[in-house]
Amino acid sequence: MVGIKDIAKKAGVSISTVSYALNGSPKVTEATRNRIRAIADELHYVPNMAARTLKRQQTNIIGVYLTNYGGSFYGQLLEGVMDTLFAKGYEMIVCCGDKSHLFLPERMIDGAIILDATFSDEEIMRYAKRGHQIVVLDRELEHQNIRQVLLDNKAGATLAIDCLKYKSERPFYIVTGPVDSQDSRERLKACQIELDRSATPYQLIEGDFTEKSGRLAAEQIHREYQEPVAVFSLNDEMAIGMYKYFAKTELNIGKEIDLVGFDNTTVSEYLVPSLTTIEYSKHKWGAVAASKLLELIQGEKTENELIYTSLIRGNSVGEKSDL
Repeated sequence: MVGIKDIAKKAGVSISTVSYALNGSPKVTEATRNRIRAIADELHYVPNMAARTLKRQQTNIIGVYLTNYGGSFYGQLLEGVMDTLFAKGYEMIVCCGDKSHLFLPERMIDGAIILDATFSDEEIMRYAKRGHQIVVLDRELEHQNIRQVLLDNKAGATLAIDCLKYKSERPFYIVTGPVDSQDSRERLKACQIELDRSATPYQLIEGDFTEKSGRLAAEQIHREYQEPVAVFSLNDEMAIGMYKYFAKTELNIGKEIDLVGFDNTTVSEYLVPSLTTIEYSKHKWGAVAASKLLELIQGEKTENELIYTSLIRGNSVGEKSDL
């Protein structure tokens, strides 16, 4: 691999002069800079980013960690992160998998935004104690180098239950999410509190936030069906799976099946009948997370933040007069 020593030798200048020229320093003339850059191009020189990172202790790159890239959920979130970072001269890489965790301790990134259940709390705390700046979107952790930007899952789930509960004589189903998801656990807990408070019986169907698990949940409901039911799917992706299943049956969403989702994803906007769902700004969620992380990196005072939720009424929940 060609290094700056090779460029210096061919140009007949010192290594420091080559370094100044390649980094745009005013310590060399424009003519010298152009001549050295031409030689670098001729030799197919590629800068060693790892070495430069060790010297500068800064990459201007942020890692965004996601459990997976599946479904339609992540696009707006990443746009919010990207818009904020680019405006401040930073770039991002989207990471998934255990090996990418090494980007933090090896300082290949300046900080991390984490929405990834493969990180344990202990691992994140270990990095924070070493001085790495981190924003978490999926758990509650307290450390001076960690900030939380969390969804108001409790309020969102309560709105969903209230929307369905006026038909409390209907059998009530909750399609859950993965057990390692903070969002799933919080939504389920809020549901159970609200339903227990009104002594409303309910049945849990295990899901994992995927469309496939929504189809399987719908199949179970269809198999057990005796009368109209109310269903809260803890995310839209599973609700989409339920739409696809029931479209092939004699049961109709919005009539025999009252259904509420959570996330208001782009795809869910095109469902017929329109999906009643819990909305929040995914773009804002990403933008706030990026802003908090940059404030941490720059040593500025910053606090945890909550992203608020609201109910979007569609036709997947029928009118009360239908009863």
